[in-house]
Amino acid sequence: MFADSVILIGITELCRIGTQFDDVRRKRTLTFLGTGLLGLSLAWSIISHWVPDSSPELAGQPMLDLEYSRGAFSQSVLVLILVLSAWHMLPHFDILGLSIIGGFMVIYFSSLSALTEQSPFPFISLTHAVIPLAASLTGALLFLLARVVHDEEPKLYRTNVAIQILFAMMCGIGLIFAVSKHRLTDMHPIEFLINDGKFQHHNYLAQASRSKTLEDAVTEYRRRYNQHPPPGFDKWYRYATIRSSAVIDDFDQIYHDLLPFRALAPEHIRAMTHELATNPFNDLGGIRIRNGTAMVQEGIKPTHAWMVAGAAEMMKNFTKYLPDMDLVFNLNDEPRVAVPWEKISMLNRETEMQEMIPKERMVQAWSTDREDGWGPIEPADQTNITVFTDGAWRGVFDPYVSAVCPPSSKARSQRIWNRRETCLSCVAPHSMGQFPLDFNIASEICHQPDLAFLHGLLISPASFKVSQELIPVFSQSALTGFNDILFPSPWNYIDKVKYKPTDEHPDPEYSHKENSLYWLGSTSEGFSRFGEWKGMPRQRFAHLINNNTNNQVSVLLPTDSNESSFRYEIMDGNAPTSELGLQTAVHLADPIVRCGDCGEQASEFGTAGWADFQAHWSHRFLFDLDGAGFSGRFLPFLHSRSLPLKTGLFRQWFDSRVTSWLHFVPVDIRLHGLWSTLAYFAGVPGAGFERGPDAPQMRMKAHDQQGKWIAEEGRKWASTALRKEDMEIYFFRLLLEWGRLTDDQRDVLGFGS
Repeated sequence: MFADSVILIGITELCRIGTQFDDVRRKRTLTFLGTGLLGLSLAWSIISHWVPDSSPELAGQPMLDLEYSRGAFSQSVLVLILVLSAWHMLPHFDILGLSIIGGFMVIYFSSLSALTEQSPFPFISLTHAVIPLAASLTGALLFLLARVVHDEEPKLYRTNVAIQILFAMMCGIGLIFAVSKHRLTDMHPIEFLINDGKFQHHNYLAQASRSKTLEDAVTEYRRRYNQHPPPGFDKWYRYATIRSSAVIDDFDQIYHDLLPFRALAPEHIRAMTHELATNPFNDLGGIRIRNGTAMVQEGIKPTHAWMVAGAAEMMKNFTKYLPDMDLVFNLNDEPRVAVPWEKISMLNRETEMQEMIPKERMVQAWSTDREDGWGPIEPADQTNITVFTDGAWRGVFDPYVSAVCPPSSKARSQRIWNRRETCLSCVAPHSMGQFPLDFNIASEICHQPDLAFLHGLLISPASFKVSQELIPVFSQSALTGFNDILFPSPWNYIDKVKYKPTDEHPDPEYSHKENSLYWLGSTSEGFSRFGEWKGMPRQRFAHLINNNTNNQVSVLLPTDSNESSFRYEIMDGNAPTSELGLQTAVHLADPIVRCGDCGEQASEFGTAGWADFQAHWSHRFLFDLDGAGFSGRFLPFLHSRSLPLKTGLFRQWFDSRVTSWLHFVPVDIRLHGLWSTLAYFAGVPGAGFERGPDAPQMRMKAHDQQGKWIAEEGRKWASTALRKEDMEIYFFRLLLEWGRLTDDQRDVLGFGS
């Protein structure tokens, strides 16, 4: 506002030049308006510093974000320069001339920005790179030459010539970039990513299990989290070490999940737990822990009671070490807690300012009257109080999901309206060409505004009861930025799906499997009424594999002259299977569900009958996608000898433990790199594209050694760090931390060896 005021006053002053006496009133009005806006901006500046100091709720949170203020100021300066420059040029070039010059500049710098991205992806042909530059330069030069021919503005003749020379130089620079644009790469990106995966996992192991004794673990805990471990930490350490836990120190997910709750009073958390558990509308189920025994709440929705019972089963070996408390679990697949970034940041800052208490003040025993602080959770229909808003069957990205991101993020500040093209600026932060650097980064939403139309949860969730207040809900999965408390999934713990090969469906060695990509699943991701399915990954995946007749795809392949150099080739959508010979077995299962346009989907895709889950193991490549929540197949896939390929957005408790390109292969949710990934691991026969009698037997050799190595590394790690015992160890530590958070003495509670 300040800069706008200055601009308005400056324009008014320029208006005085050559202005007639009759315009004095208009000048005074503009000057008065600019001065008024300037005064208002100064008043807001004062208020922005005074309000946080006078309000405890806003203490420490400025109303003017520094990054936003800096960006707004720089943009205002640029606009001011633009206005002043245009004002001085307007009498000589008029509106048409300024538009032509401005159009040339926009086209030029847009083209140059794309060309200076020194990456083979996206592929830009030399013709497509040169035509925009040449056309824009020709138009601008013809306009300037026409002015000279017609003897317009002779006083600016030299300026005209200077502008022509400048435009020609700029175009020359652009042509140099166009010709030198890297269209080849001497190393396949997957080779680099596999090596980087080894390095990342080595670093993870070095810090995840540094402690060798209980004393070491206590010291490391204090160093990491700036607080003492909770009471019972020695019991947890013994529980973990007896079960040969591969992870002792790195439980950062628990720390970050619980951090904002430390800003809420224990009695408030307990009261919320009671309200959440006693209204059936909330779709939550409760567990009561009393005297070392876990009891499942009666009256839970029958179709989902297994999940809460599974959570109770998971904790039965260590409940004797837990204090009395009540817990509420999310019965839905979708996450539930989406606190806006501004609010959660304030809570986190308040918590991070807390200092670790001296050891001499520490209390090492739970409060003795804990049971009295919890309201009864039975019967399960005591209240009609709810903090949830029902957002099902409509887009939730704008009102709820993007709000968990910082104001300066792309998710908050940009919208992508062209849904036909891949948003390259959304992909770039987490990718090397078509390939994700890391699944955890690729599943972050704040730099990807196009996700609003690329996932069923964001387009039209089948269920979405969400709270924008911080509430204590335990969920099996959540989106990045959501505030659900993650815990190991009962789906995997009680073996709803299980890796269990049989004589009929064995798990052969990697080299003996069918060289094909396999997926069979239902349309469970979201609810489609009016074509929303076209943006949902499961349907997009089936379309890309089986029915992509109208859109072209790009595949990274070796050049004809050198098998060790690669370039992206553009081809018809069905060419990867019909010409490259890549094998797939991808089907939507019968019937199509969660839809008002089921017939349209059935006509587009066709369906297949369900198969035995153990039939997966005959295929070399297994694809994993989100459903309405996380996919329960991923852990069984890791335990197999097949190579898992995974895409999605949902995060789980083990995400920091598994490493992309070491334990599995990540695929971007846009699926634009799927064919290149499959071509690398499966290989491409040399007969495609009419390549002649001298063509090599393989267009791209199958990288069986790399594929088998990733499959085996994932299998070994799943048997080491993703066992049922590891789920118990994680849950045990989580509930000790939660027990402390809900204790009235939590500020002095701790364990000291």
